[in-house]
Amino acid sequence: MADPVPAFYNIRFLDELAAKKSIIHNVHPLMKLLTTGVYLLVTVSFNNYDLSSMLPLIFYPVIIMALADIPAVPIFKRVIPALPLIIGIGIFNPIYDKTPVLVLPWIAVSGGWISFFSILLKGILTITAALILVATTGMPKITSALGIIRIPGVFITQLLLTYRYIAVLDEEAGRMVRAYSLRSAGEKGIKFRDWGPLTGHLLIKSMERAQRVYRSMCCRGFAGEYHTGREKGISAGDLLYLAGWSLAFILIRRYNISEILGWLMMGAKK
Repeated sequence: MADPVPAFYNIRFLDELAAKKSIIHNVHPLMKLLTTGVYLLVTVSFNNYDLSSMLPLIFYPVIIMALADIPAVPIFKRVIPALPLIIGIGIFNPIYDKTPVLVLPWIAVSGGWISFFSILLKGILTITAALILVATTGMPKITSALGIIRIPGVFITQLLLTYRYIAVLDEEAGRMVRAYSLRSAGEKGIKFRDWGPLTGHLLIKSMERAQRVYRSMCCRGFAGEYHTGREKGISAGDLLYLAGWSLAFILIRRYNISEILGWLMMGAKK
């Protein structure tokens, strides 16, 4: 019988993508981390009514996925679980902001809808960028880059262990759900009255598993720091990667590229 609970967003799939070889995978992890940080800062800095100005930011994940040979569909599937939260943040904007905003000479849309779609686009772009960073770098290399910029080791260790062992927790939950389904023939799903006992049992099992994992790590020399090995040095190409993308993001933030391209296209037609 197949496991009824799939791996949490299929973390192992991201690890497999991170093990690939491409021009993007070969870039130093620190440069990719900083580039993603600049991208996130620029994305969230846009005003909620600057929807057209944000559109060129879509090219970054598209180009990176193409160069790194990362399938787009699995990445976007992992964005879907976050969409209800993003939609919940901006869903009331169209109700409270009904001021008409001229999009085209013959189209007027309320400012609430513009801000709603801006929030939605920001959420999709930021989550996609973070997933692409993991898929092209891998969590061990990301934590190594965090260590280079002097992020506290406690935070790095917690981040890495949480990422690494959340799949273990999912496997424990999968076994519990499978056992429950085998003992309740004909029932679909888990009854509401059983949610509490199953959750408490999962908590106890996860604590016991955590103790076993910790003791195993201590036997192997763990002393509070998780060493991921030494990374290669930063090359001129790595610096060019960071500088090039950062300049592109700044230009997109400074100028309305969509509007400029529209003017150029209108001029060419004339």
